[in-house]
Amino acid sequence: MNQNESPRPRKKLFIWGTLIFIGGILFAGIFTVTLEYTNTTEFCTSCHTMQTNLAEMKERVHYNNVRGITVGCADCHVPRALVPKLWAKFMAAKDVYHEIMGTIDTKEKYEARRWHMANLVWAKMKASDSRECRDCHSYEHMDFDEQDSSAAKKHKRAIEKGETCIDCHTGIAHEEPDEPEEN
Repeated sequence: MNQNESPRPRKKLFIWGTLIFIGGILFAGIFTVTLEYTNTTEFCTSCHTMQTNLAEMKERVHYNNVRGITVGCADCHVPRALVPKLWAKFMAAKDVYHEIMGTIDTKEKYEARRWHMANLVWAKMKASDSRECRDCHSYEHMDFDEQDSSAAKKHKRAIEKGETCIDCHTGIAHEEPDEPEEN
């Protein structure tokens, strides 16, 4: 060190670097906890209009089954990879917006928009090749000999045609809404 140089700039740099490092760790921790919390079924159904979806889900095989396997909202609606997960979270903000603005804040209003909302979800799933379904289900791991003959035949045909889960299973987790009548 030169006699004219002061050790202060190095010390300040070290302190600032340490503070930024600790701040980054804290931000990452809070961000991760927030992401995980907003993936819980309890969070997703905290808006009263989503209680309909929760009741429907509880009646389906993905919630109650002989294997004791239970899925929640995020298992079907939120990708596991970070960037698609963040995009899904961003897009889900529209549901909160519509709840706050009163567009879907009653059962009647919700049901009036249900066909539209379902089609948005189905289009997203089709575009991602039913990515969230495939986190648990894959053609490669299906035992066609254990499936009933109709299901095995349909799954084999779907493979040949390049179809994805949502092409056939639109009403698998919730009641499938009726298509609105043309006026």
